[in-house]
Amino acid sequence: LKSKVACPSFSFLRDGVDGTAVSGLSNLSYELPDMLVDYRVANTIVPVSYWRAPGANQNTYIAESFFDELCALGGKDPVEARRRLLAKTPRLLNVLNVAAEKAGWGTKLPSGRFRGVAVGSNSGSFCAMVAEVSIVKGKAKVQRVVSAFDCGQVINPGILRQQIEGGVVFGMAAAAKGEITLDRGRVMQTNFNNYDVTRMDETPVMETYIVPSTERPSGAGEATNPTIIPAVINAIYAATGKRIRKLPLRLANLA
Repeated sequence: LKSKVACPSFSFLRDGVDGTAVSGLSNLSYELPDMLVDYRVANTIVPVSYWRAPGANQNTYIAESFFDELCALGGKDPVEARRRLLAKTPRLLNVLNVAAEKAGWGTKLPSGRFRGVAVGSNSGSFCAMVAEVSIVKGKAKVQRVVSAFDCGQVINPGILRQQIEGGVVFGMAAAAKGEITLDRGRVMQTNFNNYDVTRMDETPVMETYIVPSTERPSGAGEATNPTIIPAVINAIYAATGKRIRKLPLRLANLA
């Protein structure tokens, strides 16, 4: 896997490693015998700051998309392959099983719809998502998202659901539309009039399943938007046979 990703750096290093650069990769839950995570530091005059789920957002996209590529090359079902490699991470395996069951993974979809799956762990929580997409006039439309989420003991289910589903919408916007452009050193996007977000008519049907747990509470605000991006990208591959290695999607022709 070869990728180019830009992200802001922490103001400090831990054991000589920038945590933002490797978050979502260095803590992968898959049981892999050999794995190397590396990064390069590039200095830029363009000031940057954190985006929701620093590091995990782009790295979950990289890892989960690449995992699907390996499944396709090996002729393996992406859910079954994940199950085998998550045997020693029962909480993540459990949310995968819940999301796959509730989404009807393996069952026949309506004509023109395709599924993609992704999992992720961030902020001490575990998330799995199945996205259903259709391709309309060369553009992807997310029709349905099934999420399963384990953040330990839940204090306020209503707010938790808002965080999960808000992360879905936030991540979809970044994957489909989010782009910052510069003209003579000046950022051209100034507000939502020229930095588009997911609108109400673009929001999919969302089914959210909060997994009961007695574990200590963990985070939710930055645990879902990294997972929806590869779930959608993997569904697009199922629909088109095309691998998306550059975002935003609005620049891609999927026809």
